[in-house]
Amino acid sequence: MTIASTAEYLKDIWPSELANVVFEVAAMPAELGTSPGVDRWRVFPAQNRVVLYRLPIERLSHLHRHDELHRRMMIETCVFRAVAELLGKDPWDLAPDRYRNH
Repeated sequence: MTIASTAEYLKDIWPSELANVVFEVAAMPAELGTSPGVDRWRVFPAQNRVVLYRLPIERLSHLHRHDELHRRMMIETCVFRAVAELLGKDPWDLAPDRYRNH
């Protein structure tokens, strides 16, 4: 649910850029990527597709506090970073008004 709601939020902010983007959730990457660890997501620009990997996000991310809020924030961060990679932007630039008061 967190991935879907974050993707919808970003689609509302970037409607033309994300109109045809498909967000998927898979358990694990089928193959190793170019990063030195296990990918949390993979972006396929030619296919307008973002795949987020549930098990690496859940099990390999280090939270400083294990509660629902911090888990949600970590998942949202992965979605923001994946979309930023797809659009060639900094994740902080995707929703600048969201963080203006913090």
